[in-house]
Amino acid sequence: MLKTLNQPKLTVIRPQGCLNATNAWEFEQEMKSALAQDTNTIVLVDLGSVEAIDSAGLMALVSAHKLADSLGQTFRLSAMSPTIRIIFELTQLDRVFEIF
Repeated sequence: MLKTLNQPKLTVIRPQGCLNATNAWEFEQEMKSALAQDTNTIVLVDLGSVEAIDSAGLMALVSAHKLADSLGQTFRLSAMSPTIRIIFELTQLDRVFEIF
């Protein structure tokens, strides 16, 4: 019997500085591009270098998360600072995203 093992492709996106209205659209397009590359993908957004995030940055993440769900792919966040984590808790987005 032949067995096939499909291993997911991991794509890590590491934004830096501020995620705000100035750069949220470009950031969202980068995440959507990563999701569109392969049907067996895990996209991990490493927020370790993000100093601030506003509603436009949050909406970019939500939009990418929705796209990942519709494509049956995995979308996760990691390494966020306590300051960024508080924003996710206040908006209750910590219940939406898998955060590592």
